[in-house]
Amino acid sequence: MNLLESAGFSRSNPYYVVQQGKIASLTLMKDSERLDLLKEIGGTRVYEDRRRESLKIMQETANKRKQIDQVVRYLEERLRELDEEKEELKKYQQLDKQRRSLEYTILDHELNDARNELASMDDNRRQISERMSQADNEVVELRERVKSLEKEIKASTKGINETKSEKGDAEKKRTEALKVVSQIELDLRDLKDRISSEKRAKDEAVRELNSMRKESEKSKSELAQISKVHAAKLKEEEDISKSIMDREKRLSILYQKQGRATQFKNEAARDEWLRKEIHDLERVLLSNRKQESLLQDESQKLKDEINKLTNHIESRRSESSKLEAVLADKQKNHNDFTKQKNALQDERKSFWKEENSVTAEIDRLKEDLVKAQKSLDHATPGDIRRGLNSVSRIIRDHGIGGVFGPVLELVDCEEKFFTAVEVTAGNSLFHVVVENDDISTRIIQVLTREKGGRVTFIPLNRVHAPNVNVPQSSDFVPLLKKLKFRAEHRRAFEQVFGRTVICRDLETATRVARSNSLDCITLDGDQVAKKGGMTGGFYDSRRSRLKFVKVIRDNKAEIEKKTAHLENVGKKLKDIDKKITDLITKHQQMDAERDHAKSELEQFKADIASATKQKGSLEKALAKKEKSLANIRNQIEQIQSGIAMKNDEMGTELIDQLTLEERDLLSRLNPEITRLKEKFLSCKNSRIEIETRKEELENNLSTNLMRRQKELEAIISSADSKTLPVEVEAKEQELKESKRTLDEATTVLKANVDAINAHTRQMEQLKKQRDDLKALEANLEQTVQDGAKDLEQLMSSRSTYLVKQDECMKKIRDLGSLPADAFETYKRKNKKQLQKLLYDCNEQLKQFSHVNQKALDQYVNFTEQREQLQRRRAELDAGDEKIRELISVLDQRKDESIERTFKGVARHFREVFSELVQGGHGYLVMMKKKDGDAGDDDMDEDAPREPDPEGSIEKYIG
Repeated sequence: MNLLESAGFSRSNPYYVVQQGKIASLTLMKDSERLDLLKEIGGTRVYEDRRRESLKIMQETANKRKQIDQVVRYLEERLRELDEEKEELKKYQQLDKQRRSLEYTILDHELNDARNELASMDDNRRQISERMSQADNEVVELRERVKSLEKEIKASTKGINETKSEKGDAEKKRTEALKVVSQIELDLRDLKDRISSEKRAKDEAVRELNSMRKESEKSKSELAQISKVHAAKLKEEEDISKSIMDREKRLSILYQKQGRATQFKNEAARDEWLRKEIHDLERVLLSNRKQESLLQDESQKLKDEINKLTNHIESRRSESSKLEAVLADKQKNHNDFTKQKNALQDERKSFWKEENSVTAEIDRLKEDLVKAQKSLDHATPGDIRRGLNSVSRIIRDHGIGGVFGPVLELVDCEEKFFTAVEVTAGNSLFHVVVENDDISTRIIQVLTREKGGRVTFIPLNRVHAPNVNVPQSSDFVPLLKKLKFRAEHRRAFEQVFGRTVICRDLETATRVARSNSLDCITLDGDQVAKKGGMTGGFYDSRRSRLKFVKVIRDNKAEIEKKTAHLENVGKKLKDIDKKITDLITKHQQMDAERDHAKSELEQFKADIASATKQKGSLEKALAKKEKSLANIRNQIEQIQSGIAMKNDEMGTELIDQLTLEERDLLSRLNPEITRLKEKFLSCKNSRIEIETRKEELENNLSTNLMRRQKELEAIISSADSKTLPVEVEAKEQELKESKRTLDEATTVLKANVDAINAHTRQMEQLKKQRDDLKALEANLEQTVQDGAKDLEQLMSSRSTYLVKQDECMKKIRDLGSLPADAFETYKRKNKKQLQKLLYDCNEQLKQFSHVNQKALDQYVNFTEQREQLQRRRAELDAGDEKIRELISVLDQRKDESIERTFKGVARHFREVFSELVQGGHGYLVMMKKKDGDAGDDDMDEDAPREPDPEGSIEKYIG
């Protein structure tokens, strides 16, 4: 820029104005002026200006040298004048030198003492600083441990709260389970009591039924005998009644016949009356026959209904037996379904527990992932973080492929190499590896357009890593071999890490870097460049970005794994829920069928009881109908007999007296009727007694024995039913499941109590550890404070000793030049001896008090000035030598610049004139003035231009 500005080109003035007449003046220049112009164009003016300045400096130096020579001559003259007092001054100077030597030795001892004290203080300060640094590091570690413990205490507190909540739920579940178990036990006890009572009732009923059956058989046998006797008595009574009625009728006919002669006038009137009577009897007979037919139909209907009810009862009993078997099977299936459902519910509970555990683990991993991402963001420079976020957004929004990500995300290695990798890569860790430069160009354009930050890209198609030959040695290993990365990214990693090797320690790294020309690094991050530079110090591994990336990568992989496992568990839970839903549906359907079967069974039993009762009613009604039918038939027979007698009387002779046979019959009929009535009465009384006993037996059988027998049979039948044992089995199974649920709830409750106790103990231990750590931290902080106080005291003492050191050094400097033996003569003397010698020397110096001290001072002063001026002159000579070398260099550079400029101008003119010749415009007109100079004023534009003679251009150029 200086060179260009010397030629007139400046950044501050981008506009160039060609003055009027400037071109003309350039064309009219003399050769010497053109030479100056070419030199100015070639930049030689700078060298001439600097050469001129250098010569000026040399001139000034020569003037200074002359002045110095003049002063030195003056001083030497003055020193010669002071030689008269030479002896005394010499003696004085010897004593003065001795005094100064002694003072120097004493001051040197004091200075060494001060320096030793300062060195000791520095050692103490370094020890205190190391102790404070160690204490600070321990405090930091303790605070980290305290944070970790507080985090664990917080987790324990959270665990206690969650466990207490779970404990409350477990207590509720246990209480509910206890209620369910108690209720089931009560129901089971009731069922067992029912079974036992039914068993006892069955046994009693069997015994009572046997006695009842015996009594019933006895009663039936007696009833059968009484029924026979009663039937015989009835038949006898009926026969007697018929005999009485027959005799009374015959007696009535005889009386009527006896009185018809007086009743009717003739036979015709009698026959008319008889026909009328016969007609009336026939009408009554017809009505009775209708009634008989109706009674027969009703009796038949009652018999059919009784048979139908009997068949219905038998079918109902058969269906009841089948339903009881079906109910037993359904109850067994119900128990099996309950077992399957409980097993599936247990499996679902285990999956729920696993799901909750995996979900909690995923939440913890996500929390750690978010913390690691935040820590990585804090550890990443803001502009780089913004650029990387912008790149991710651009890739996502514009669908750009071929972007592999930052080096930080592509590299992996063991944790012990994290520091070496981070220090080696530096900000290259955030360089984004892409497939080719077109992708990076496209992203950069979008970044520029959207002002999204700055990012460095590594296009793999443009990367050409240097081929570094690393020899085999046990002292170091290439860093690249300890890294894990994909093969297609190798060129990017070779560019970043290919020149670096890992060494055991800093000494080895220094030796390897010097002998093998390699960049070396230790595991602690100390670097030694192949050019000799060394970088090192403390590196906080807690802020390791690779560690954060590893945590992020591992947590993401673990989250994906846990999420896949959680989805698998979710699928299994869905399958189990589906199976449980199907089982519950089947269970509900089976319960509905079982309830329906139970209701049908109850309905069948009710139907059987109702049909049995209805059958008894029908049998009673049938007996009544049959009795009414027998009476009707008797009436029919009597009517038929009356009709026959009246038919026999018709057409007979109407007489007023009976025949002898009829009178004899009439005389026999009355006693027979009387005797038959007495017999009928006796038979009736006997029949009534028998009938009473029969009714008693029948009532006893129907209302007592048979009814009780049916009740006992029903009790035995209900006791023999399989439903109660099946219900007992189901209740026992339900009780077993409920007890298992209760045991699980108790176990969970106990586990929660144990967990709470364990968390409490752990939290107490953690609090104790935290308190211990805080106490230790307080001690360390106190140590740091004490160290700070000690450092403050040391610094105060050190400042005192520094002041003393400075005073000693100032006093030593004030002593001026010392004898050559001043450093060794009194070296072995102690301070007391030196002080005695100094006292003696000062006493001797008092004898030379008459010596012209001013002259002595002038002599010393002049001597020092002469030495200083001589040193200054030597410096000026050295400066002149350097300036001469600079002028030589400037002359050489000027000659090179002039030669380069002339060659360039010649090459330029040759190209220009060659183009003019080849283009047909090669005219060269040179107008000469009278004095031999060319000018624009003498050029005639209208004059014809002659073609250039052959070879004149090359000659001109030459």
